[in-house]
Amino acid sequence: MTRITFYKKQGDYIGFIVDGHTGKAEYGKDLLCAQLSTVAQLAIVGCEIGNFKIANKEIADGHLEIFLEDYKNPNAQYLFKTCYQSFKSIIIDEKKYAKLEVKNV
Repeated sequence: MTRITFYKKQGDYIGFIVDGHTGKAEYGKDLLCAQLSTVAQLAIVGCEIGNFKIANKEIADGHLEIFLEDYKNPNAQYLFKTCYQSFKSIIIDEKKYAKLEVKNV
C-alpha cells in the first residue's frame, strides 16, 4: 500500500510524504504506482523550477518527501494543491492500494 500524507500548518500545505508501493501489480509493471510516482516527482521538479526554499527532500525506493521553508509562497501552495487533487483523483477507486490523508501540524 502507498500512503500519501500531506502536512498543513495554519491552512497552508508545507509538504508531503509518499511512502510504499501500491502492490496492485508486479514491481515495474504497476501503473498505479507509476502514476503516483509521476505526481510526486512533478512536485519535486516544480519546487526546483520555482526556486522554492526546500527544508527537506528525500527520494528513495518507495519513498519521497518534500517540505518547504517558504511554503507561504502562493505558487508553492498552487503546486501542492494541484498535487493533492491529482493524487486524490488517481486513487479515488483504489482504496485497497493507496491512502491519502492530511495532517495539521
